[in-house]
Amino acid sequence: MKIQELHELFLLQKQNFTTDTRKITPNSMFFALKGEKFNGNTFAQQALEKGASYVVIDEKDFYIDERTILVNNVLEKLQQLAHFHREHLGIPIIALTGSNGKTTTKELIREVLATQHNVVATVGNLNNHIGVPLTILSMTAETEIGIVEMGANHLKEIQFLCFIAAPNFGYITNFGKAHLEGFGSEEGIIQGKSEMYDYIANAEGTAFVNQEEKKQVEQAELCDCIYFNPHETPLLELTPYVQLAHNNQIIQSNLIGKYNYNNIIAAIAIGTHFNISNDNIKKAIEGYIPENNRSQIIKKNTIQIILDAYNANPTSMNAALENLTALNVSKKAVILGDMFELGTTSSQEHENLINHTLANNFETNVFVGEHFYKHQRKGAHFYKTFNDLKNNFYFDFKNTTLLIKGSRGMALERILEAL
Repeated sequence: MKIQELHELFLLQKQNFTTDTRKITPNSMFFALKGEKFNGNTFAQQALEKGASYVVIDEKDFYIDERTILVNNVLEKLQQLAHFHREHLGIPIIALTGSNGKTTTKELIREVLATQHNVVATVGNLNNHIGVPLTILSMTAETEIGIVEMGANHLKEIQFLCFIAAPNFGYITNFGKAHLEGFGSEEGIIQGKSEMYDYIANAEGTAFVNQEEKKQVEQAELCDCIYFNPHETPLLELTPYVQLAHNNQIIQSNLIGKYNYNNIIAAIAIGTHFNISNDNIKKAIEGYIPENNRSQIIKKNTIQIILDAYNANPTSMNAALENLTALNVSKKAVILGDMFELGTTSSQEHENLINHTLANNFETNVFVGEHFYKHQRKGAHFYKTFNDLKNNFYFDFKNTTLLIKGSRGMALERILEAL
């Protein structure tokens, strides 16, 4: 079946589609994706029985009847359909990537733009070769602006995701030490993330660039750029929430850390370009409350907890430590979990982070995970596994500001039960 014909069927189903038979609704289209531990083709019959109008499969043994669309590769066809649909929509699409802060920045941009436009953005962090097509296909004729988050841990991934989404606008949050194992080096990270700038330049689109990020300015030199200057939106306070000034207004956010200040001013710059009023920008940013273990402030008895346990890499860890150091509170402590996907640099990066942490003279320093455990020393508490920490938890964090941060696989939010 040609992609145009598949798209017509897709529109006839009112864009009602899914890749999960548990979410089948009447008159929908089911795409039978495969994974390491599942084969969507085996669920084709079930999808039709649940009310799907069509199933898209790539194994002829599971062909049922005329409601079955047999293709060479379901994932590739889904990606092609998303690209065709994006061209069909013809709307502005903003793509963003970066080593840290992608999801928070995406949410801020969405909140700002949604005050005056019908906006569809990536849900959660569905930012890979499957999530990006799903995001594009969720955009309808009513959508006025699309926002697509793009993640990558290898070269050429951002290039491919840009081909699918065909963005008119691009923003890179930063170049940090994330996914070093896949990219191979810091230069590899810069090259991989900058594939977005390459696409934007070739497509004659527009890149948003923080003027103080010299490496970003250098990498985006071939793009048509809209530069924003932090001095025009000065940071006022970090106690603990980011407060800043914008066009004679004070914006009091619910976000912590200077790293989130950069995310906020990017959202302001993009909102300004799309003619969002100053009042709506202020309302949107002040109304955004982080969740999903991302820079959350939680009060538990007399403990002020900074829960940032969604993910971690050397860059984001150091930024979180610097933020804790800058807070004007008397007692500070940390519980830090292993950082993953660092490849051959892992041992050195974990040792560096221990050194950085201990240099701050926090009240209590707790490190969890095998990577940190290899470098245990005096002046800190080391636990090889989360269960070791949980089963030997005797810390008194009364009247303390406590930072909890680690990679997603550590799931350090579980320690809240012990506090």
